[in-house]
Amino acid sequence: MTEQTAVGFRSERGPVLIALMLSTGLVAIEATILATAVPSIVADIGGFSQFPWLFSIFLLAQAVSVPVYSKLADTVGRKPVILFGIAAFLVGSILCGVAWDMTSLIVFRAVQGLGAGAVLPVSITITGDIYTVRERARVQGYIASVWAASSVIGPSLGGLFAEFLSWRWIFFVNIPLCFIAAWMLIRAYHETVERQKHRIDVAGAAVLTVGLTLLILAVLEGGQAWAWWSWQSIGAFALAAVLLTAFVLIERRAAEPVLPLWLFSRRLIVTTSLISFGVGAALIGLTSYVPTFLEISAGASPLVSGLAVAALTLGWPISASQSGRLFLRIGFRATALIGLGIAVLGAVGLFAASLVPSPWTTAIACFVVGLGLGLVASPTLIAAQSSVAWTERGVVTGANMFLRSMGSAVGVAIFGAVANAVIAGSGLGEHSPDAIQAASGAVFIAVVVATAVTIAGALAMPRGHVDDIEHRPAEAADLNGPAREPADEEAAAPPGG
Repeated sequence: MTEQTAVGFRSERGPVLIALMLSTGLVAIEATILATAVPSIVADIGGFSQFPWLFSIFLLAQAVSVPVYSKLADTVGRKPVILFGIAAFLVGSILCGVAWDMTSLIVFRAVQGLGAGAVLPVSITITGDIYTVRERARVQGYIASVWAASSVIGPSLGGLFAEFLSWRWIFFVNIPLCFIAAWMLIRAYHETVERQKHRIDVAGAAVLTVGLTLLILAVLEGGQAWAWWSWQSIGAFALAAVLLTAFVLIERRAAEPVLPLWLFSRRLIVTTSLISFGVGAALIGLTSYVPTFLEISAGASPLVSGLAVAALTLGWPISASQSGRLFLRIGFRATALIGLGIAVLGAVGLFAASLVPSPWTTAIACFVVGLGLGLVASPTLIAAQSSVAWTERGVVTGANMFLRSMGSAVGVAIFGAVANAVIAGSGLGEHSPDAIQAASGAVFIAVVVATAVTIAGALAMPRGHVDDIEHRPAEAADLNGPAREPADEEAAAPPGG
């Protein structure tokens, strides 16, 4: 294997790969490090009733900003966008570390989320740029190792800082990581972008952001902060619908739309995005309810319940690192179907474990679900990326990641409504172990249903081998419809809305 075709750290692209792994690690660690420190944060600055917003606001800011960053990555280039994201994440981390009350910490978490909205999808896009489909089958192992390590390092660091130092260090630890990742990207990553004037779709970006913010807030808070049929819920949903309708009209006329409508006309992109939505819903359902279920129903300690969730996030990268070998042999569609089948079996096992609460059986079931989802998320995203040219890859990656975040947001609301209904129907109260056990079991059934329904998206994916899906500008047609790009991909302009 020559230096040009090698994919390891010692290859020509090795420094870029390390920089991308560090950038991914910023978001991966942040996904697990905060949960174990919440009691210490509340004990220090108060605001127990508000702490769920520490997670919700991060998700909200990340979700609404992904389409904007992804479009910018296709117009001004990947490098300036990801560097801006790292800078925003750095500023947000510093501000979170000096927060003086829960309200300020929530606001600063939103700044972090705006940075994460650029870092993760653009990192994945750059990986798609510098490696071929077959190379990514091997590179996936390196990226997956970041998530595997973070699933262990994150909770451990969070507990260590909260117990022996200060919870503020869970944010300050990001400072050196941000500087190292940015420095390596500046030095090692070079891209060629066609310099031309771009008309930024400011109106579309603003309307999309406000509309999605209202929609996600309505979904997250409905049945929690206010009743589903209250004026707050109805007003938020109605206004969100009006704004999103206006967004579609704006995008039809925009010269360079922030979320091109042609995305929704391609079968492969639509199906893989729907799969990503289902994966996001299943993932949030487990990570949100498994710890509460184990601590209240099984009497497990926070550390043990955290390790059970870690089994889920550990199973994912293990299978993701091997998924490349599988989809190269049997194709993306078959690999996704196998993964979803495994995830359904794991979710069924999780429901069975809820009948007789046990940390060990719960952790095993979570691990199986993680194995299944790892065979779904990475191959379907790579399939979508591989089917388009450079000028479209950023927005396609962003759409996929955006739908996963939306799936998580909607999943939070649906699973919360299910749990609340079961608890209310039991008449035992929200602190009763029996009520929590019944509610958790109902949520795990909902996860089974969500995962099973996602299989429909995989079945709708186009059949074919990797070579059939991979984008080739010179071809007259591919699985997504007629090719529209000229032979020179770098000069090709993305189709309009």
